[in-house]
Amino acid sequence: MKKLTLSVMALLFFALTVRVSAQDDAMMKAWQSYMTPGDIHKMIAKSDGKWNSDVTMWMAPDSPPTKSKSVCENTMILGGRYQQSIHKGTMMGMPFEGISLLGYDNAKKIFLSTWIDNMGTGIMQMEGTWDEATNSINFKGKSVDPTTGKDIDIREVFKLVDDNNQTMEMYCTTDGKEMKTMEIKFSRQK
Repeated sequence: MKKLTLSVMALLFFALTVRVSAQDDAMMKAWQSYMTPGDIHKMIAKSDGKWNSDVTMWMAPDSPPTKSKSVCENTMILGGRYQQSIHKGTMMGMPFEGISLLGYDNAKKIFLSTWIDNMGTGIMQMEGTWDEATNSINFKGKSVDPTTGKDIDIREVFKLVDDNNQTMEMYCTTDGKEMKTMEIKFSRQK
């Protein structure tokens, strides 16, 4: 009886060890897939380099736009997992600096974007999907309205026109109405 009990316990221990080992292998494969930059990260990396930016902004639907120029430099960081963009220029007659991070989450299958600048103290966050037909990333997220302190819905369309030109259009929704607030035309510096 003792031998039978020991044999059953040994078999249970072996089965448990095999099961844990299989779970460990599956977990390791999932982490490998999650952490390894893929083709989409390579596509993002094609935008590395220095860019000139022509910026048009609208403060209200019926107001004339303001225009400014800036430059940005895109660099893949953390082993090709994220692209950092550093922007410098002027906005509303003041020096302007901004930093964005663009990534692609292999597990969620979505683009991620964050934005910070010296014109505020918050962090804008968006999630996006790829539109093959327009060669664009369509982002949605939230940003704070500094006049109310409340979040507003934002939408961005980031289009890869070709290897040397890109456009970004930003829209905000307030009181249930969407308004185009910004357009940036990027051209690669030669």
